[in-house]
Amino acid sequence: MLITRETDYALRILRALLDGQLHPIGEITQSQLVPQAFAYKILKKLAKAGLVEILRGASGGYRLTADLDRTTLYDLMEAMEEGSEVSACMDPQYPCPWRAAHGGCSIHCRLAEIQRKLDQELRAHTLGQLLLAP
Repeated sequence: MLITRETDYALRILRALLDGQLHPIGEITQSQLVPQAFAYKILKKLAKAGLVEILRGASGGYRLTADLDRTTLYDLMEAMEEGSEVSACMDPQYPCPWRAAHGGCSIHCRLAEIQRKLDQELRAHTLGQLLLAP
């Protein structure tokens, strides 16, 4: 599956933060139906990627900091540390036994074209388009 549960939860969390206000974790998880244990992990990744701000303490919470009109679905998947590879052989570090034995691979070449188009499509959709659509 290309969009994992973690990315789906990240989209829901970002949806909860659209108003730019500070929100406690309980409110986010309850309104977006995200398990709290997952939410903490995801929010840490979102903060590391500069998409949200974490304010600690009794009056703390989470706030959206990213410009969602400039942040793409591809960017979010990267933040969640997920690849969008259609095949393991798209990873340059993948030790393909076929290519090692035979050189080029027509399958790899065709999959690379599909990968290029997929990455282009993921980069073409901003989170603002996804989250602010009616």
